[in-house]
Amino acid sequence: MNGEHTDSLWTRIEPLLASVSKPARYIGGELGAQQPDHTPGKVAWLLVYPDTYEIGLPNQGLQIIYEILNERDDALAERAYAPWVDMESAMRAEAIPLFSLESHLAAVQFDVLAFNLATELIATNVLNLIDLAGVPLRSERRSELDPLVLAGGHSAFNPEPLAGFVDAFALGDGEEVVGEMNEVLARWKAAGRVSREGILRNLARIPGVYVPSLYQVSFSGGRLDAVKPRIPDAPARVIKRTIADLAEWPYPRRQLVPLTEVVHDRLNVEVFRGCSRGCRFCQAGMITRPVRERPADQVVRLVGDGLARSGYESVSLTSLSTADFSGIEDVVRTVLDDPNCAEEVSVNLPSLRVDAFTVGLATQVERGHRGGLTFAPEGGTWRMRRVLNKLIRDEDLYAAVEAAFSRGWRRVKLYFLVGLPTETDEDVLGIAELGKACVAIGRRYHPHVTVTVSVGGLVPKAHTPFQWFGQDSVEMLDHKVGLLREAVKPVRGLSLRWHDPRASVVEGLLSRGDRRVGDVIEHVWRAGGTFQEWTEHFDLGLWQDALDACGLSLHDVVHRHRAEDEALPWDHISAGLHRDFLWQDYEQAISEVELPDCRWTPCYDCGVCTGSGLEHVVASAMPPAGGSQGTGQDLPPSKVVSVAIRSVTLESSIG
Repeated sequence: MNGEHTDSLWTRIEPLLASVSKPARYIGGELGAQQPDHTPGKVAWLLVYPDTYEIGLPNQGLQIIYEILNERDDALAERAYAPWVDMESAMRAEAIPLFSLESHLAAVQFDVLAFNLATELIATNVLNLIDLAGVPLRSERRSELDPLVLAGGHSAFNPEPLAGFVDAFALGDGEEVVGEMNEVLARWKAAGRVSREGILRNLARIPGVYVPSLYQVSFSGGRLDAVKPRIPDAPARVIKRTIADLAEWPYPRRQLVPLTEVVHDRLNVEVFRGCSRGCRFCQAGMITRPVRERPADQVVRLVGDGLARSGYESVSLTSLSTADFSGIEDVVRTVLDDPNCAEEVSVNLPSLRVDAFTVGLATQVERGHRGGLTFAPEGGTWRMRRVLNKLIRDEDLYAAVEAAFSRGWRRVKLYFLVGLPTETDEDVLGIAELGKACVAIGRRYHPHVTVTVSVGGLVPKAHTPFQWFGQDSVEMLDHKVGLLREAVKPVRGLSLRWHDPRASVVEGLLSRGDRRVGDVIEHVWRAGGTFQEWTEHFDLGLWQDALDACGLSLHDVVHRHRAEDEALPWDHISAGLHRDFLWQDYEQAISEVELPDCRWTPCYDCGVCTGSGLEHVVASAMPPAGGSQGTGQDLPPSKVVSVAIRSVTLESSIG
C-alpha cells in the first residue's frame, strides 16, 4: 500500500474515503505507477493535473513527463489530481493539504508543482490547488521555502491570465526542456535553494521557458500597450520548444492503468505530432507544427507491448488527424493480425478527417469492435469550409459516411463550429442539411441509423489566423443554435448537441485576455467558482461579477475585433509562426482563399520550419488518400511560389 513514507498523510486520508464519491481517485498504486525514492540529491516534482482523476490520468503529456523524470538520476516525479468537491471539503475540514498519489506526501514537500494546462476553463482549479497545497497564491509572495510553481500545455501559449500565479511556463514540447530545467533546479537545490529571483533568472535563460515576473506589462488608454522584459536575461520573445524526431521519445512506455473508470480508458499511442492542414480556427494545429510522424514499426511495437503489459483490449492511435498518418491502413492491419493480440482487440482512430477516411481504412477498423465514428467537417457549407481552410467538399463527407454505413456502422457523429467569420444564417442551416443527407445515406443500408450533429462556438485562439476576430456573443450563439434545433427537429435519426455558449464566452476570456484577467480568475475562485469546465458547476454570473469588480468587459476582451497592428497579450510568446503570415491568412479567410497542406505543396514560409531549421517528418512522399488536397489555383500570385516541399521520409518495416 502507498503511504509507507515516514511523512505520509495516508493515515489521515484513509478515514475520509468511506464518505466521498469514487475513493479510488485518491489511492494510487496503479499498474505503471512508480515509487520514487526521495533523496536529497533529487529534484522532487509533483505533476498536477487540475481536474479530476478520471479526466487527468489518461493525459499523455503528464504521463510522458512522469516517465522521463523518473528515469533520471537527479529527479523524481509523483502525481496529483484535483480532488472532487466532497473530498476537498473533507480535506480542508481536517487540514489535509494537496497530496501526491504515489507516497501521499504533502505538496509542499516537493521542490516543484508542475501544472498541465490542457484547457482554459481549469484556471480557477489551478488557483484552488495552489491554495490547497499551502503555497502562497501569488508568485510575488513566495519565498525560497515554497515550491516553484511551473506550468505547460496548449493553454500556456497565452500565459498572461495566469502570469501572476505561475513562476515559469514551459512552452511547446516538454520532452527535452524538462530535463534542462531539472539540471538548473538540481544545482539550485544543491546550493540550498537560495535566491528565488536567481533561480527564476536561470530558468529564463533556457529556450522555451517564460518567467512572467521578469517582464513589465504596460497599458495605454485602458488597453494593452506591450509586454517587455525588464532584465537582459529575459528574451524579448520566448520561442516554443519542438522535438525534431518523435522516434527518439517512445513514451509513455508504461501507460498508467487506472483503478476506476476514466475517460479514454484504453491504451493510447501517439502516431504523430503536429498538423499542416492549416485549419484557421485550430490552435493545436498551428502551435504544434511541423508534422513529425513516429516510424510505423515503432507504433506497432508500442501497441503490442502496451496491450500485453496493460491488459487493455482497445488501443487508440492518437494525433490531430490520425487518418493522415502515412500507411495507417497497414499499421491497423498489422496490429490486428498480430498473433499476440487477443481476438477482441479493437483499434480506435480519433480525429478522423473526412477526406482521408477510405473504404480500405473502414475495412481494417471494422475487424475490431464497431462503435461510432466521428467526423469533423466544421463548416456547414463549402463556402464556410473555405473560410476555415477545412478543404472538405460535401461529396468527401458523403463518401466517408457511406463507407462507414456500408461497412456496418450505425452511428456517426459530425462536429461543426458556428460563430465563424462572414457566417450567415444560411451557412448555419447548411449544418442541418448535411446531417439530413447523411441520415438518408445511412438508411440505404439500415432502417435505424443515428447521426448526431455536435456544434460548438468558435473561440478565436492565440497564434491562429482568427486571433484578431471578435468572438460571437452568447445571444448570437444562442440564435444560431436555435436555428439548428428547429431544423433538425422533424428528422428521425438526426439529433443535435451543442456546447454551452456561455462557457464558450468564458473560454474566450481566458484564452484571449491579458494579465489583468488574472484578477478576474482570482475573484471567481474566491467566490467559490471551481470546476468551471463542468456543466453543473459553471456559473457565468460569477465571471460577469468578477469582470465588473475588476473594471473589465467581455466586449473589450472577447467580442471586439482587433486591429492588425494592435498589441496582443501573447505577442512575446512565439509558436514559430510569423505574425504577418497569420494576418495574411486571416485576410485570405475573409476572401475564401484556400491554402493546401504544405506537406505536399510549396512552402508558404509560415516561419516554423524556416525559422527553426525544422522539417516535416513523414513516412511517405505521397499525400494521404482523399479528395480535397487543394490545387493552389485559388492562391494569390504572391503565394504561388516554387519552393521544395520541406519533408524527410522515414523508413518503415510495415507492409
